[in-house]
Amino acid sequence: MQRILFIPVVLFLIIIFEGCKSKDDITMTKPDSLETATFGAGCFWCVEAIFQDLKGVHSVTSGYAGGHIENPTYEEVCSGKTGHAEVAQIKFDPGIIGYEDLVNIFWTTHDPTTLNRQGGDVGTQYRSVIFYHSREQKKIAEKSKAEIEKAGLYPDPIVTEIVQLTNFYDAEDYHQNYFNNNPEAPYCQLVINPKVLKFRAKYADKLK
Repeated sequence: MQRILFIPVVLFLIIIFEGCKSKDDITMTKPDSLETATFGAGCFWCVEAIFQDLKGVHSVTSGYAGGHIENPTYEEVCSGKTGHAEVAQIKFDPGIIGYEDLVNIFWTTHDPTTLNRQGGDVGTQYRSVIFYHSREQKKIAEKSKAEIEKAGLYPDPIVTEIVQLTNFYDAEDYHQNYFNNNPEAPYCQLVINPKVLKFRAKYADKLK
């Protein structure tokens, strides 16, 4: 008799446990299901502020890529002597937003026709560049670039580099989440905020 009662109790506990587990699985994305994209499009404060607004993006880290020295400082990168570009590295869920979407947003939220500059930011560290992480990303980026050129979206030639990522270094802590942490800073008010507002209006359906 005791065994007969024990089995339903155990089954009840298993059902409750599995129900809770399934709920957690629905609300959480496993880290190994995320992919990574890395873009340089001028000052990384601007790029970070754009991409961290998107649904499916789990994190955006400002950093340095494409240079020839290890662990560069901001001052070293700004000298233009290290070869690094200021970039934003994006962790995203491809089940919610695709790499193609991120590349399309990249093309339309900066000027890919100005060599080594974006607006008043001048230097090789501000170059337009896509650092691909796989052959598939390279294929998508090159196809997208060709389509943009064919469509004549920009009157001048696109100078964006499409190169394989070989290194990435996190920028200093004070560069991370810069726009949100410093909304009253002059650069944020005059440069980043207008760009973010324009982006949000254009891509309202993709925002968190």
